[in-house]
Amino acid sequence: MTQEQQAKKILWYNLAFMAFSTVWGFGNVANGFVYFNGVQVIFSWILMFALYFVPYSLMVGEMGSTFKEAGGGVSSWVMETMGSKLAYFAGWTYWVVHMPYIASKASGGLKALSWVIFQDSSLYDALDIRLVQIITLIVFIFFAWVASRGINPLKALATLAGSSMFIMSILFIILMMAAPTLNPNAGYVNIDWSLKNLIPNFRMEYFTSLSILVFAVGGCEKISPYVNKMENPSKGFPKGMIALAVMVIVCAILGTIAMGMMFNVDEVNANFDSYVANGAYWAFQKLGTYYGIGNTFLVVYAICNMVGQFSTLVVSIDAPLRILLESDTARQFVPSKLLVKNRYGAFGNGIKMVVAIVTPLIIIPMLGIDSVTGFLRFLTQLNSVCMPLRYLWVFAAYLALRKHFGKFQSDYVFVQSQGIAKFFGGWCFFVTLFCCVLGMFKGNPFEIAMNIITPLILVGLGFVMPALAAKEGKHNDIV
Repeated sequence: MTQEQQAKKILWYNLAFMAFSTVWGFGNVANGFVYFNGVQVIFSWILMFALYFVPYSLMVGEMGSTFKEAGGGVSSWVMETMGSKLAYFAGWTYWVVHMPYIASKASGGLKALSWVIFQDSSLYDALDIRLVQIITLIVFIFFAWVASRGINPLKALATLAGSSMFIMSILFIILMMAAPTLNPNAGYVNIDWSLKNLIPNFRMEYFTSLSILVFAVGGCEKISPYVNKMENPSKGFPKGMIALAVMVIVCAILGTIAMGMMFNVDEVNANFDSYVANGAYWAFQKLGTYYGIGNTFLVVYAICNMVGQFSTLVVSIDAPLRILLESDTARQFVPSKLLVKNRYGAFGNGIKMVVAIVTPLIIIPMLGIDSVTGFLRFLTQLNSVCMPLRYLWVFAAYLALRKHFGKFQSDYVFVQSQGIAKFFGGWCFFVTLFCCVLGMFKGNPFEIAMNIITPLILVGLGFVMPALAAKEGKHNDIV
């Protein structure tokens, strides 16, 4: 290896920072604080990182190292270990669970815009939900049109917005930790550090919220392509992942403490929907008052979030669709019309399918949810139920990989023991499924029905596509 090649190798701390900016964000801190009774979430964060996130990321490292030439991510891993039929369903699941996420980005972008304009939540939150949902639908259809025009600069904008949100998250923690020293009379909340206050009450409400934490820590498979670009991956990757876990848990704990100094938990619980929708904005608003600069931090955060939400909306319409339809595995199981690109290089019919699926997710909730804040809270919960379903394929692929242990070569192995490896693969699969299923039973009866029906329909549509493809004479043996 030349000195130039050696210099380009990724070091463990580089990987840790790359993964940190991908996995973590301030919204995770705010949701954890609101959903888990304030600082009590610290206990849950520690358990989640120790028993789920660390083994999850190390298993991802092994699969990324084993299938370093496979460009399709999870669906490629499933293809190599379980065959084309299941690889298609893995790719479909990975794509289709983005539909509630896309709906939430349209709603979240409008929410951020309202904070930029009004710098207050009351006016927007008081609007008729039907009016807001119609506007949300119009915004979504506009950005779907933008995606169909193959406008790629928004992808760079999404990256920039994501980086700025990451910086804002770190700044929030640093500035809030320093605030009591710089402005000791600002009226901070005294945190109860008694053991009784720190241990959660393990009621049904607690378990139905765990999907929020699983949703927060998932997605580290995005860094799998970098495993074999590391210097000494067998030692560097686990070191990087452990460093990542330490950084994330420190930010989760310090961020929670910072919010605990700002907000009374009883007030949060009494106005739950409002805090789910506005808690992050109120946090930056309070931070500005502590430093005597009014709404400056709030406006900067709201602008970053607005740009991030809308640009991510476009990317989420386009990128996962390309991953699905450009996969050789999936192409044999979907109708040919979906594979046609328009003159801008976008999958026009595929984007129309996205519109057809997402539109009901925006419109139907109006039938059973009567407030704007209630809808935003519902989408947060629905996302926590649907998005982690894609992680099930990660663990299924890992278990299949270990079943064929020795058949594939890898520069990095999570653990040599087959028993321990299979235990963690099965454990993470169980935790993900357990949290997703329980998360369906949170909310009023209408919301619970939506939480159950939505993922069933989304995943079930994956069986329809091969049937349509078979009518065209495409060869597949799923149906």
